Amino acid sequence: MTTKVDRHVFVIFGGTGDLARRKLIPSLYRLITENDIADRCVLLGVASGDLDDDAYRAWARRALEDAGLEDLDLESWCDDNVHYQQLTREAPSYDEVRRRIEAIEADHELPGNRAFYLALPPPVFPTAITGLGDAGLNESPGWTRLVIEKPIGTDLESARKLNEVVHEFFDESQVYRIDHYLGKETVQNLLSFRFANPMFESVWNRDRVESIEITVAEDLGVGTRAGYYESAGALRDMVQNHLTQILALVAMEPPISFDADQIRTEKVKVIEAIAPIRRENIVYGQYEAGEIDGTAVPGYLHEDGVAPESRIPTFVGLKLEVDTWRWRGVPFYLRTGKRLPKRLTQIAVTFQRPPLCIFHGHRDSCVVDPNVLLITLQPDEGFTLSFNVKAPGETFALDSQLLSFSHSDVYGRFPDAYQTLILDVIEGDQTLFVRSDEVDASWRLYDPLLDYHPEPYRYEAGTWGPATLDSSLALGGKAWTGDDSIE
Repeated sequence: MTTKVDRHVFVIFGGTGDLARRKLIPSLYRLITENDIADRCVLLGVASGDLDDDAYRAWARRALEDAGLEDLDLESWCDDNVHYQQLTREAPSYDEVRRRIEAIEADHELPGNRAFYLALPPPVFPTAITGLGDAGLNESPGWTRLVIEKPIGTDLESARKLNEVVHEFFDESQVYRIDHYLGKETVQNLLSFRFANPMFESVWNRDRVESIEITVAEDLGVGTRAGYYESAGALRDMVQNHLTQILALVAMEPPISFDADQIRTEKVKVIEAIAPIRRENIVYGQYEAGEIDGTAVPGYLHEDGVAPESRIPTFVGLKLEVDTWRWRGVPFYLRTGKRLPKRLTQIAVTFQRPPLCIFHGHRDSCVVDPNVLLITLQPDEGFTLSFNVKAPGETFALDSQLLSFSHSDVYGRFPDAYQTLILDVIEGDQTLFVRSDEVDASWRLYDPLLDYHPEPYRYEAGTWGPATLDSSLALGGKAWTGDDSIE
């Protein structure tokens, strides 16, 4: 049983939205049942719809049932712990929200601990934050925590303006900027993998590592998000946040303790050490019609809501360098795209080959395959290390074999990323959340690239991106390392 969770009100602004229905409410219910804390969490949904408590409880029950949750306590938890407050768009009254929270706290005898989750469109963030502050909801008898979904701004200027609004009313210690990729169990395991295993940390540097690749692949297209995607593209949507966050965890120095601020400080140092990205080391792509798992899918230009002549990239591949003592000269390759062959988030660490080949006269070629460590974050979380052995037989031949570890084989089902992050919010652990200076450093890195709009290379849906990717990123003809290449 979790003992660090205080009794509190969990307030979801956008409480009837898609994120609340698919992710937040199911994740919240799973964590309270798995940790036996149902009596410590009261949910208040806030939205513009004209609903009462009973209607919202019925809506929440349907959301939980749609998520496959049908235990005996579900209905009683909804009836006892789920509430609703209307907040009209035309004249929103945050004072009414405050009064409703105070009434709920009185009815449930709660000590005044409050978490505010902004499951809202990003343009509404400043209005909502200002409304909370003006109504005095930035302070309470207990703790107050503000959760903000990405994207945090659309460029450096907008990110700074948003952080100015946040800091006008909330202290940084109260703010939890969510990047759900950081809630994945194997992302967190990067820290334990590196810093609890000296055999890997001792070779985690420019003396032993040849290159590092980070791939975040999606097999889906833009779907119903074309309106957002037409103004964002892959660089804003994925690279500036998800991939850069993963890179920071891979490249960071050991913190002096396993403390949230110490870990986040080391991540900021990595991002600030990344050299300016040259445009010749960027490849933009856009998917055309093709097949995913045998099903024909349309090209990006034929998706609903996409401009006919759009240059918005659905794929980004880039090369960057981290100018630190540990990583100077080691290339980091990042790629992300939609309509790729499968959903995959993976880190590939390619180690240097032996400095001298001793097998002349025994093989046609004296090239030894490098050791490659694959860290798969989704969908099949685990680690795989390739190594070379002599194949049986009189002829001398090296064969590449694998050492593998699968998290699910040992530990079973992983909690959803949102389940992990929501638990961290109500426990007050900021380790996996993005600090304001981290946001600023990341936007400073990518902001100069936002006005770069070349014609994207086309790639067929169901392939790994533009054919020009390898040569354009100065890979010297070397293909990307990936899940398929060493299976």
